Formats: sequence, C-alpha cells, structure tokens
Amino acid sequence: MRVLLAEDDPQVAAGIMAGLRKAAFAVDWAKDGMEAESALQVEEYGLLVLDLGLPKMSGQELLTRLRDADNRLPILVVTARAGLDDRVQGLNSGADDYLVKPFDLEELIARVFALIRRFQGRANSELRIGALQVQPRTRTVMLRGKDVALSDREFRLLLALVEKPGAVLSIEQLEDRLYAWGEEIASNTIEVQLHRLRRKLGKEWVRNVRGVGFKIVDPD
Repeated sequence: MRVLLAEDDPQVAAGIMAGLRKAAFAVDWAKDGMEAESALQVEEYGLLVLDLGLPKMSGQELLTRLRDADNRLPILVVTARAGLDDRVQGLNSGADDYLVKPFDLEELIARVFALIRRFQGRANSELRIGALQVQPRTRTVMLRGKDVALSDREFRLLLALVEKPGAVLSIEQLEDRLYAWGEEIASNTIEVQLHRLRRKLGKEWVRNVRGVGFKIVDPD
C-alpha cells in the first residue's frame, strides 16, 4: 500500500518513513500542505499521515478541504498540538485518529494498521484467500498451513494483489503501489518479482490476464 506523509520536520519524517517502509508500505513525503494537496490530486494513496503544523497550507486546512470535498481517505493526524480543544477540532474536522508528538513509532505503526483494517471493514489484519493467509503486521505468509518465505519485494507485491482480491492490476498499477517517489524501477522489476512469486505459490494462484495484468485467485 502507498502512504502519503505530510510532515515538515525532516528528522521526524525520516523516522516515520523508515518505520512505514519496514512495515511494507511505500511512502511519499510532502514537506508542506500545498505539496501534499497536489500529491493527493495525482496519486492514489491508501492512507495519509498528516502533521497539522505544515507551512504554506496548514494540515488543519488540508484536512478540512479534503473532507469538504468528500474525500474519504483514512487520515492519521500526527501533531505536537496536545490540547483537548486541538484533539477535538482535529477529530471533528474528519481525522480518523490523532497521535500526539512525541510518540513511539510502534504505536504509530499499530494505529496505521488499525485504520486500514477499519477502512477495509476487517476485524483483524490478516488477509485470507482460500488456503492462503497473509499477515501484514508480522509479514508472514502461509499456504495450506505451511510458511512461505518471501523477499521484501515479493511480499509487498503479494500484499498489493491480496488487498484487491479478484481485481486485475496492470504492471503500472503494481508499480504505483510498490514504489514511492524517487525509487528507481528497473524496466522488468515487477515481471521478475511476479515470476518468483508464482514459482513460490504456484502459477495457479497468480493469474496472468493476457494484455491486461495480473490477479490473485483461489484455485480451489
């Protein structure tokens, strides 16, 4: 899943990005509110981590504008504004969760996963298709009760497919979900990872829809 981080403090941003990437998210970093708004207009994100004290356009203003436009993207506010009035205003303006700085990175990651579960209507973080079980939080995969060892890229690719069960995703759409701004993508990277993933799971699990893309299916 691709996440947008709107944070003007480089040190805080670096820590959050490192934690999210370790948890298998692709992360884009916007340094001010206007840059974040522009990114949201041209890219598809699964979640926004938003600081309220942004330059050029405040995070509060961006939050209000998004909700006024009926944008339902899950939003986790991360801010130094700890007052009760600030928290109430943020939540009433449409934030789905509110985390006060300084915070523990593990708590932020846990809240991100909780928001995604809530947004996707799931009781827990496990994703299941037939005999295939994928646990994003622990980055584990089981097929018919046996562990499947995947590389970081293979796991992220599988996660992108499992989050859209039955949907056919093109190579370009998969690249958008796996790679953030500035990450170099070799011309056949996705194809190579798909080949390896199909070899480990079995070709029947990852179907090639000729001329369109790939999808995850339950062969049973």
